[in-house]
Amino acid sequence: MKDVVELSAQVPIQMNGMRFDQAASELFPDFSRSRLQGWIKDGLLTVDGRVAKPKDKLIGGETLALHAELEAQGDWEPEAIELDIIHEDDDLLIINKQAGLVVHPAAGNYTGTLVNALLNHAPSLVNIPRAGIVHRLDKDTTGLMVVAKTLEAHTDLVAQLADRSVSREYEAVAVGAMTGGGTVDAPIGRHPLQRKLMAVLSQGGKRAVTHYRVAKRYPHHTHIRVKLETGRTHQIRVHMAHVGHPLVGDQTYGNRFKIPKGANQQLIEALKHFPRQALHAFKLGLEHPGTGEYTEWTAPLPADFRKLLDALDQGYQQED
Repeated sequence: MKDVVELSAQVPIQMNGMRFDQAASELFPDFSRSRLQGWIKDGLLTVDGRVAKPKDKLIGGETLALHAELEAQGDWEPEAIELDIIHEDDDLLIINKQAGLVVHPAAGNYTGTLVNALLNHAPSLVNIPRAGIVHRLDKDTTGLMVVAKTLEAHTDLVAQLADRSVSREYEAVAVGAMTGGGTVDAPIGRHPLQRKLMAVLSQGGKRAVTHYRVAKRYPHHTHIRVKLETGRTHQIRVHMAHVGHPLVGDQTYGNRFKIPKGANQQLIEALKHFPRQALHAFKLGLEHPGTGEYTEWTAPLPADFRKLLDALDQGYQQED
């Protein structure tokens, strides 16, 4: 049996002159423009109870009403991939993502992703946009992610992310001994030449703000805790590289590996062969979409990250 969605929204006066499909896209952000256009053409999304065309102009004050059956959001296949589930209830899942797991199917990664794993764990997620995923972690970043299990929860969580009320904190190891914490407020956008990369841009980038503080300082590295104010692609990695402190193991935004002066062989090997960027999303806080209560979850550091910190602790006899 397919799920049925019934939603309504009043068109704000500010949308006067806007196309029906454009207004619907803003008022029902859970669904793609093309999906909404299909429902409009089928008469399932109406204006004041009447069927209209996607290009029809609105004046503001109308009521848009949607009554439609939900269909699968993609042709992804469920796969039996182990998930570390920190919390689950009727509204959401909290996942502790492992390193090496791509979040969403894309070119070159159509299988073996978090989406495939989620569909195996909860098949009904096939009806939720992006299988309930409302934010991402990079393939080799570990830690906490929230997944919506209902359309209502999805809408709520997307809104919380947009108004920056979701708290996301990370642990990281950066190259260089930082003198103290700080804030990086620098816009991020696509690299003008290398389109797969992100970069700090003087023009055309989106606002990006990263706060960091020192957890422990070593002669040539710093264990930091980072809090995101915004959530741009690769934000922490790009911002820390921008201020001259790229993350250990970051092959994309880091510098060429240099042997730190005074390091023992164990530390040299640990740094040289750390297989990914040293970044872990350890704390996630949000207003629970079902109860309205602010709730936080934490995830312990993964084994490879703990070993790196142990090597740093033992690799230098004296700290700054």
